[in-house]
Amino acid sequence: MRIAVLGAGSIGCFVGGCWSAKGIDTVLIGRERIGGDLAAHGLSLSDYTGWTAHPEVEFTTDPGALAGADVIALTVKSAATRDAALQIARHGSPDALVISFQNGISNFDVLRDTLGKEFEVVRGMVPFNVAYLGEGRFHKGVAGTLHAEDHPRVRILAARIGDGPAAILPAAGMTAIAWGKLLINLNNAVSALSGLPLLEQLQQRDYRRVTAASQREGLRLLKAAGIRPAKVGAVGPALLPYVLAAPDWLFKGVFLKAWKIDARARSSMADDLAAGRRTEVDYLNGELVALAERIGRDAPVNRRIVELVRAAEAGAKPYDSAGLRRAVTA
Repeated sequence: MRIAVLGAGSIGCFVGGCWSAKGIDTVLIGRERIGGDLAAHGLSLSDYTGWTAHPEVEFTTDPGALAGADVIALTVKSAATRDAALQIARHGSPDALVISFQNGISNFDVLRDTLGKEFEVVRGMVPFNVAYLGEGRFHKGVAGTLHAEDHPRVRILAARIGDGPAAILPAAGMTAIAWGKLLINLNNAVSALSGLPLLEQLQQRDYRRVTAASQREGLRLLKAAGIRPAKVGAVGPALLPYVLAAPDWLFKGVFLKAWKIDARARSSMADDLAAGRRTEVDYLNGELVALAERIGRDAPVNRRIVELVRAAEAGAKPYDSAGLRRAVTA
């Protein structure tokens, strides 16, 4: 089995590197900047438990490396999904299985519509953050196991990988899992707007209250649309807003310890803002705004967060916790 990881940034390099360390034939396809760092420094992987690895990897910027891959793991940013699908259609083997390890909901539909019936496309889910620390170093800062829709080739890949930081769990009901993950990912925008590492941001209750408000609104919209999000992680969707809005003594003393977030963890959206890239907010909070429009409802909290992230992309400064709460709830 040959695996191609298309869009090998932080998630792609970490996951593909872990698979290479397990002896799986894996090629990473990414940007020249990452390739230059890996050529100069090699690939170094680590996680919050202290685990480390330094696998040798095959890295290229050429999408022609998709040819011959049995499985294509897609880890590009959501805005690049259609372009990535066109590269897969042009270079990939028609019988390849494409796994979308991307944020949001609509990427799967874009892939399926663009690739047609020549490629099988299944949903995947990445429940953890990976921070790029520079010089080829990628750090998994949050606990979690990759999920992918139950499929014969997914089962084969999962068995080959075994346990470890990039293990895969074949799962049914991936659409519900994707919505459950989206509710958790609503904190990405708050983390990005705070300008703080994830752990530091979560330690401040007003930041958490903004995330909780966006989740409550999301749960109301999903209920109105007849969508039941799945439980992703230790806390079910209905309880998430209550957990996040809990007093600091309870949240820090119980929940935050259980989530195993280390001090180096950052949200991918925070990384995008720091690098001057367009964020994925349209595919997270924006998915709920779009859902509200489809069912004739409103999503004022999530719409406002999208507006604030757009302003941050244009150069607006980070918010302190009280300031962000006022900006969202005013």
